[in-house]
Amino acid sequence: MPAPQSPDDIANAIEIRGLTKTYAASGNAAPKLALKGLDLTIPAGSIFGLLGPNGAGKSTTINILAGLVRKTAGKVTIWGFDQNVNPRQSRAAIGVMPQELNIDPFLSPRASLEVQAGLYGVPKRERWTDELLDLVGLTEQAESYTRHLSGGMKRRLLLAKALVHRPQILVLDEPTAGVDIQLRDMLWKNVRRLNEQGMTIILTTHYLEEAEQMCDRIAIIDRGELLLCEDTRTLLGRADSKTLIVDTGDNQTIPALPDDIRATRRPDGRLAMSYTPSRIPTDILIDALRNAGLPIKDVAVEAPDLEDVFLQLTTRA
Repeated sequence: MPAPQSPDDIANAIEIRGLTKTYAASGNAAPKLALKGLDLTIPAGSIFGLLGPNGAGKSTTINILAGLVRKTAGKVTIWGFDQNVNPRQSRAAIGVMPQELNIDPFLSPRASLEVQAGLYGVPKRERWTDELLDLVGLTEQAESYTRHLSGGMKRRLLLAKALVHRPQILVLDEPTAGVDIQLRDMLWKNVRRLNEQGMTIILTTHYLEEAEQMCDRIAIIDRGELLLCEDTRTLLGRADSKTLIVDTGDNQTIPALPDDIRATRRPDGRLAMSYTPSRIPTDILIDALRNAGLPIKDVAVEAPDLEDVFLQLTTRA
C-alpha cells in the first residue's frame, strides 16, 4: 500500500502561526471569534491528536487547513507550502475524512473514487482505485450504488476518498463517531499502517481513550485558544490525581479520611480512594486504614487517563 515518505527537509507537516477566524454577524447574532491567534506545530510522521470540547475551534481549524474556510488572519504552512502563496500545493498535501457523509448516492464507490481523483488532477495511469477499495474493504461493493451501502461502509468510502491523491497528511475528523467495533478496528489498523509508511495523521475525536492509545502527541484547544501541546506521555503526567484501590476483605467500613479524599466502594467490594499526590502522600491513606482497624489484603494504584487531564484543563480554562 503506497504512501508518501517524509523527506529529510520536512520537519513539520503543518505550522500554524497567529491563526484567527472571525465569523461575520448573522441576523441578531454578533460576530463570533472562533480562533484567537492559534499557534500550533504538527511534526511530520506523527499521529497527532487535536482535542477540545464542542465549539473549541477544531472544525474551523481543519476546514482552514483543507481550504474550505478562509482565515481572517495568520499564517498556515502545509508540507512546506505557504497556504497564501501556494494554495494549490498546500491543498494537495492534505486529505480530509470529514464527519459528514458527503457522498453522491447515485455513484458507485469506484465511480466516487474516480471522480475524486479527477478533481485532484490525478492522471489515470497514477490512480490506485482498486487498491483503495481493497484497503477499506469495499471491493465486493465497488459497483453498487452508494445509497445502498450501510453507514459503516459509507465511512470507509470517505477514508478512501481522502486518500485518492496520495496526500502526505491525513485528517480524520471524528472518524469513529457512531461506528461499530469491527469498523473501528479496521480503521485504526489502516491508520497505523499508513503512518508507518510515512503519512502524518491528524485526529479529532471525542473518544479520549482512542486519542490516548493512538496519538504520540496531543494538543488541547478551548474557545479558540491553545491550552497546551505535548507528548501524550508527558500530558498524562500533568494530572495531579490518583486512585488507591484497597482490598479490605469482608470489612465494608469506610473509615474517616482527610477532607480531600473521596472514598467509595466498588461493586467488587474494594475500597477506592481518590486523592492528590502533591498534597497527600499515599502512606497517609494507608495509615488511616490501619488506624481504623481495616485489614489490607491487597493494594493497587490507578494512574489518571487522558479524560482526567482533559477535564482538568478545560474546566480550568
